[in-house]
Amino acid sequence: MPPHLTTFRRSALLLAAAVLLSGSGSAVRAQAAAPAGSAREGSVQLPAAVIEQRARAAAEKVLQALRDGDANTRYAQFAPRLQKMTSPAMVQSHMARQPKLLRWTITAVVPGMESSIVEVNLVTAAGARQLAMAIDANGLLEAYHYDATDLPAAKVAQQFVEALGQGRFVLASSFLSSKMQAEVSPAKLQGKWQNLQRLTGNFVRVRKSFQAENTADARLVLVNTEFNRISDNLFVILNSRNEITGVDFPTNPNPPSPAP
Repeated sequence: MPPHLTTFRRSALLLAAAVLLSGSGSAVRAQAAAPAGSAREGSVQLPAAVIEQRARAAAEKVLQALRDGDANTRYAQFAPRLQKMTSPAMVQSHMARQPKLLRWTITAVVPGMESSIVEVNLVTAAGARQLAMAIDANGLLEAYHYDATDLPAAKVAQQFVEALGQGRFVLASSFLSSKMQAEVSPAKLQGKWQNLQRLTGNFVRVRKSFQAENTADARLVLVNTEFNRISDNLFVILNSRNEITGVDFPTNPNPPSPAP
């Protein structure tokens, strides 16, 4: 066991517990829980039914763009803070790697003052998936999260680090819990990753990932990552739904190995 694992595990589990205490239910739903039944548009108080209808219509357009593989439309549907972190070409590359979306059913819409949550059951060429989206008052996508409860925690953590290494910070953000997404924007993720690479050199590949600790509420995954100067373990904490609730980028990475 790495010498600092016990200390990190203690702090990480406290963080995971804090996230779990914030409430249950869908991860992204918690990000924008509905207020009392209405919201404002300028100085006009909008009924919850109107907000719900708009969010549902916007979600349908997002899903249609996914189904059609329309990267330009998909990019235009991102809120400005997401657009700053990606491009139509990056969106196209990501969509080409995903199983084709065949059909969907919107199962819930939770209207909110700043953003509304839309939950969807997807049927893809690779099987069923659940998706939660945060849609802002302008009908733009603020955040999204695919349910990964049935995947191995090590695989989720590895995909997260690989997304960071490929510069796909919007995708990387989608692996975070709602609390983490609210606190750590894709731009902040980029900043943290760039700061790490100033110490380690550029990302090369993930060598392996493995689950080091497991409790009823949290999983600790070590992602052994190769950079062009050194290799080191990145610590990723996931909750019981495989949503990432904490990441530890080493501030004092291992020194480079001596030449043979």
